[in-house]
Amino acid sequence: MPPCSVSMSKRRREIDSERMAFSGVGLRAGIIAGTPVAVGVAGYGLVFGIIADRAGLSVAEAALMSATVLAGAAQLIAVELWTEPLPVVALLTTTAVVNLRYLLLGAALQPWLRSLSPLATYTSVFFVADENWALSIEAFRNGRRDAAFLLGSGIVLWLLWIVATVVGATAGEFIESPTRFGIDFVLPALFLTLAVGFWEGRQSVLPWAGAAGVGIAAEVFLPGKWYIICGALAGVVVAVVMRDA
Repeated sequence: MPPCSVSMSKRRREIDSERMAFSGVGLRAGIIAGTPVAVGVAGYGLVFGIIADRAGLSVAEAALMSATVLAGAAQLIAVELWTEPLPVVALLTTTAVVNLRYLLLGAALQPWLRSLSPLATYTSVFFVADENWALSIEAFRNGRRDAAFLLGSGIVLWLLWIVATVVGATAGEFIESPTRFGIDFVLPALFLTLAVGFWEGRQSVLPWAGAAGVGIAAEVFLPGKWYIICGALAGVVVAVVMRDA
């Protein structure tokens, strides 16, 4: 068996040997840890609400989209394509491509969620977004063995995302340009902050460089949002090759 497979199998056995709990304590810890992140994401929700209002969605429609989708990039693309008649095929295709990354996010969570009941698992993953996924993965890697942390961090993010959407959709007509107030930079700043927790020194250089290089190339040469999944896959491949070497 290749060294990488041995390492992954060993890691999975270690996780399995420490059965994950799912308790109110973990839920509360997730809410507390996720609140600062959710406040940052709320700035992005405000932008979405403003754009949704200008696309012709009512406050209720924008709030319903945020409550059921919880995917900022996909929602922004959807409202940008929102015209009459509604381009259903374009909407579904584009948002599906953007959200392909959730396949990778789910796969990364699987070792920690596999021992949970279907109800606990699927309830938790409904509330998964990029930000609380990163927060939870870091917590699990650092020894937290309560999977309700993921649910708690997701719930607080979901609630503030909806509130921010409503505020943006309501006050959108009074804000001429969100970029004037730097609101558009909230999400990049937040992702950069979260990324620090995944930096592991020199061994992170090549995977990060591979992901960045392929992502930039895909953004330049490919239409749509393929750069997201291309960059992510490139980083994964480089990391696997390094561990196999």
